[in-house]
This record gives sequence, C-alpha cells and structure tokens, in this order.
Amino acid sequence: MKLKDLDDVRGVAEVHTDLGRLPQLSRRERLERWADVLDGQRERTLRSLLGTEFVPPRERKEMRVDDSPFTVAFEDPILRAEGLRSDKLGDAVAFFGLSDHDAHRLVCDCYRGRTMTARSVAADVRTIAWYSAVDDLLTPRTVVAGVSAVAAAMLVLSII
Repeated sequence: MKLKDLDDVRGVAEVHTDLGRLPQLSRRERLERWADVLDGQRERTLRSLLGTEFVPPRERKEMRVDDSPFTVAFEDPILRAEGLRSDKLGDAVAFFGLSDHDAHRLVCDCYRGRTMTARSVAADVRTIAWYSAVDDLLTPRTVVAGVSAVAAAMLVLSII
C-alpha cells in the first residue's frame, strides 16, 4: 500500500473528511485509539526511524518510513478524520501531543532496534496515555480543590 499525504490526494481526487463530524477526541483518547489499532495488529512487524536525535529539527519533522508505528496510526480512518495528516514524525508528534522524548522512545532505532512488534509499541503508547490522564487529574484547579477539601476536613476534625 502506498501512502500519500491528504494534501497530495486532494490534488487528484475529491476528499471528504467530515464523516458526519465526529466528536473531537482528547489527547488521551487519541493515544488510546492508536494503542487499540496497534493491538489489533499485535504481531505486525514495524520499522523504526533511524537516528532521529541526530537529524536537525526541520528535517526531523519530515522523517517517515513505511510500516512505522505512525503508519499504523495513519491507516486508521478515525485518526485521519480527527486530523492526523500523515505518517511523518512531525505530524504524528503534533497530533498525539508527544514530547520529543516520547517520540524518540516510541520510534527511534536506538531504543527499538530496526524493527519492533505493534504489541510492544501499543504498551508504550498506553503508558503515555495513562500519564496523560494523570496529568489531567493534576491540573492546578484540581490540586487547589483537593488541598481545599483536605483543609476543610482538617478544620472540621479539629472542631469536633
């Protein structure tokens, strides 16, 4: 299967991406969807990107390889409908809200070797999604509310 950017396809075909306008997925939901898609192809052999840390940032954004973990994400119609533009490193990092460190650990050959199974990447994507959920719980508003609740409970206990 030859993959093309959505912009390339628009040059030769009429493209409809609204699909009845799905609700917008959160970052965590996008990551979980990607992990589910990877798990659906657990034994698929995926290829890593070579030396991402040695490539200048502008060129790094354009990096891609057939059958990478990002290719699996881009093959999913739901993730494409949500806005995943291609299987390039820069597009995937932006879409999934990955840090440079996360992207490096997920797809670079220095962590993964030349190939990996979709199952192993799915586990790491789920870990990133889990930390995303924890980060959502620890927003400043939540922490202040939690501290306030604890302070109120201590006050009530001290009065009793």
